[in-house]
Amino acid sequence: MRSFDEYVALAEKAHGHICAGQILGLRMAVLGVKLLGLQDPESGDRKRLITFVEIDRCATDAVAVVTGCRLGKRALKFRDFGKVAATFCDLKENRAVRVVARESSKQRARELHPDIADKNQQQMKAYREMPDDELFETQWVEVKLAPEDLPGYKAPRVVCDSCGEGINFRREVTAGGRTLCRACAGESYYRLAPGS
Repeated sequence: MRSFDEYVALAEKAHGHICAGQILGLRMAVLGVKLLGLQDPESGDRKRLITFVEIDRCATDAVAVVTGCRLGKRALKFRDFGKVAATFCDLKENRAVRVVARESSKQRARELHPDIADKNQQQMKAYREMPDDELFETQWVEVKLAPEDLPGYKAPRVVCDSCGEGINFRREVTAGGRTLCRACAGESYYRLAPGS
């Protein structure tokens, strides 16, 4: 693995700035892969590690820097739970660890560095220094992954009977004897603008 300062530089480049969330995400990912015993996840077997992130904030970009997991590689999975948490799944050993930022970490940062008025600077400094067990809670968990959720999965592409758009990775829905995309089945996050 790289040094922490190297990860900070990579995270700043990838995310556009460095902040407390980035430091927290880097620490979270380093701990997760360390607990799994992975020496160099970003250059190792790209199909060995899958990471679930539970928030779409700064920490998530930092997790991707350490793990090498990316959405486009199908190795980074987003679950919108609004929690600063990530689950690191070692597919080779069939085990997973969930790492959650402790709610008390912000208060602890204030206690450690009351002299730093800027909250972001205060937290960045504290999050670099705090021991893992003060910063995070860890849980060994089981994660069920279907074959279609794995990197490298190949399956026939199907076409939605309603909109005609292609659907990959068994994400179609069968309703009333029709093959539908999730949007046409009522799970859409968008609607057509008037006049479209």
